[in-house]
Amino acid sequence: MSQHAIIRGEVCFRAGDGVLMPIPDGDVDIEVADDSVTLSWTDGEGNAGSAAITRDEYDRYCKEGKIRPDGQ
Repeated sequence: MSQHAIIRGEVCFRAGDGVLMPIPDGDVDIEVADDSVTLSWTDGEGNAGSAAITRDEYDRYCKEGKIRPDGQ
């Protein structure tokens, strides 16, 4: 299921086994699966980014108001 959302606040993902990386505030497209959510965005310089987070992380970020799906 594909949706649109807005990031407002600190939302991070882990790049491999590395450090946590922030997703910039702004518009994102999200693909929701049973166990994960993929977020895709374009930063202020036009660079495309994509990251997968667990469904639990996604639910927590939504509850905290940091990810705001359309219609919510």
